[in-house]
Order: sequence, then structure tokens, then C-alpha cells
Amino acid sequence: MRLIIRDDYNAVSQYIAEYVRSRITQFAPSESRPFVLGLPTGSSPIGLYKVLIKFCREGTLSFKNVITFNMDEYVGLPEEHPESYHSFMWKYLFKHIDIDPRNVNILNGNAEDLSEECLAYEAKIQAVGGIELFIGGIGPDGHVAFNEPGSSLTSKTRVKTLAYETILANARFFGGDIQQVPKLALTVGVGTVMDARDICIIITGQHKALALAKCIEEGVNHMWTVSAIQLHPSALIVCDEDATNELHVKTVKYFKSIEQVQDQLIGKENIDLKGSVRRLSPKLIR
Repeated sequence: MRLIIRDDYNAVSQYIAEYVRSRITQFAPSESRPFVLGLPTGSSPIGLYKVLIKFCREGTLSFKNVITFNMDEYVGLPEEHPESYHSFMWKYLFKHIDIDPRNVNILNGNAEDLSEECLAYEAKIQAVGGIELFIGGIGPDGHVAFNEPGSSLTSKTRVKTLAYETILANARFFGGDIQQVPKLALTVGVGTVMDARDICIIITGQHKALALAKCIEEGVNHMWTVSAIQLHPSALIVCDEDATNELHVKTVKYFKSIEQVQDQLIGKENIDLKGSVRRLSPKLIR
């Protein structure tokens, strides 16, 4: 697992956007071999989405052969509701880029059979070859997607009851009225996220500092579901300085030193085991 620390939210958003662009470009997706990208909602990825839109408009990134799967959706909220995650994704990303609407996948919180909707979602992920890169944000209690504290670390897409803290945090999107916030959601599971070939988690702000410390410095714990990424072979966390406030100084120094060494290696010619000259990619170093 790598931890990248940047000065502020905007710098974190820029770094992750460049990382996404690099991964898609290296993958060289085609119609028969699309890049499958997992995406979050909430306040964390808005800055990321702004930069991705900029890249797309500049012509340095295309989503024509990208398939997306969103993490979650409220149960019972109409898709056209301004606070549904369908509306969120089209407002902040999809309507601004060149993605084929048929390649956009978001859970249907109004499905007649919610359990069947979840099973079908997992099946569709598998049918397209699995998720190449899953981007995620977290809550202050360390939950990823709507996998609240206590969720199984092997869980798959399912119906989930939201914790009071999550409902309270999301009330800001409903005029501060917690009665208007849905109490159920459909969400990918921790296991669904862990099945992705790469994971990148956004963590910014002082209010998420404890969650970052639990994830980085303590063991895997289902009360802090993001900590499961410790077990993933290719996981990346990008955070701002405020989010490091609960970390030990030596932890921060360690990860900054790792990045410094990596920066010295990337871009320099290196000889691989077969004797050919190549350049190291950030994806190759964890």
C-alpha cells in the first residue's frame, strides 16, 4: 500500500486525476477491451471530476472505451431527484465527457427486487472482466461506499441500512433535514472493491484524520472498513496534510521518503530482467 500526501484538496484531486489518466492511457482501451472504472459520489471526488472533465476537453483523455460502475445509490429516491447519485454523476461528470451512456452503470434503488438488482450488478461487473481501477472516498468513521462499521470485509453488492452518523453527515445535501435522508442504500461490498485490480482512496480533511490513522497504522478491522485495503496487492491512498494530523510523525516521514525515492526512479532508464531498457511506471511500484 502506498500513501501519497499532498498540500490540500485541490492538489489531491489533481494527483488522482493524473493517475486515472495515466492508467487509462497505459491500458489503451478499445471497444473489445474496455477500461472498467469504479467511481464514488459525495464531496470527495468533485475536484477529481472537474480535472477529468478538463482533460477530456483538452483532448488528453477519452472515455469512449471506458465502462463505469458506481459504488452506491439510495433506496427509494427517484433517479431524477437532485440528490440521487444518478443525478450527481450526470451533473458532475458524465454529461461533460465523451462516455457512451450505455457504458454507465449505477445501481437502481427503485428496482422491484433489490436483492436481484444487487446480484445482477455483481454479475455485470464480472461479465466485463472485473474492475480495473476502483476510486473511493471514505466517511469520518472509515466506511467505504456504504459499508458501515461492522460490515463484512468479504461482502458483495447488497442492501444496507445506513448508520445514524452517515445519515447525519448526508443531511447537508437535504437542507439539513435528516428526516429527508434515505435510511437504506444499495452498495457494492468491501469484497467488491477488493476484487478490483487497483484501488485508489481519497482522504481529505481533519475530520477524516482518525480514519486514515486507523487504516494506516492499525490492523484490519471491520469497524473501519477502509482498513481492508491493507490486504490488497495494489492499493493507493492520496490524502492532504490535514488528514495526516492523527498519524505518527515517523509514519508521515516514512511515506514521504518512499515517494521521494520513487520519484528518483521514475523517468530514469532501468534495465529489466530481460535486459531491455524501459521506464518505470508509478503503477509498477507499490
